[in-house]
Amino acid sequence: MNEQLYQLLQRAERDFALRERIWATKKEKDPALALCELCTAEGFPLTVGELFAEGEEFFCNLFRSCNGSAVQPLDGWDDPYDMFFAAMEGLRTE
Repeated sequence: MNEQLYQLLQRAERDFALRERIWATKKEKDPALALCELCTAEGFPLTVGELFAEGEEFFCNLFRSCNGSAVQPLDGWDDPYDMFFAAMEGLRTE
């Protein structure tokens, strides 16, 4: 998880209203953009491009270094957006 999302997650651990605002981004027309805008508004600047590029370059370079390249270069790549919300599940209170 990138630094901005990690810091947002830490703040959300202590702030119920922020957790609710984060979960609300999933209902937006463009949930990734809404999350990035919220993250930026909270003082942790993040763009959608940065969000989805996280880790992709490493895995693409890793697989390109193999003889003949890999068939699925993103196999095993964790999507930071999904990983962030997986971590948020631990903060849910019903």
